[in-house]
Amino acid sequence: MRRLGADEDLDNHIVRGLRHRLPTADFVRVQDVGLISAPDQDVLAWAAEAGRVLVSHDASTMTAAAYSRIESRMPMPGVIIVPQWVPIGRVIEDLLMVVECSAASDWENQVRFLPL
Repeated sequence: MRRLGADEDLDNHIVRGLRHRLPTADFVRVQDVGLISAPDQDVLAWAAEAGRVLVSHDASTMTAAAYSRIESRMPMPGVIIVPQWVPIGRVIEDLLMVVECSAASDWENQVRFLPL
């Protein structure tokens, strides 16, 4: 089962909805690990160390930070960008597929956008 991390700006309805649909989902918010207001680079370093694909609404700075890690050959377990316009139900369905049907290697050094 793929492990996820939510950055600070991700809508908490998404986290709660995924946990409701799949109570065994390992989806941790950065707020819960003491990374409130942390720079994107620190959040990505935490995700890499924890082996979590990071889920974010931040298409500008988080994407740039992720590509910077990839170019620097630093570990990057993956980033999923969720545009604000995608309905929450669709986001939850797509994340369920990610959690249940993908391997770590599917996301390594990848920046992907929802919907899938």
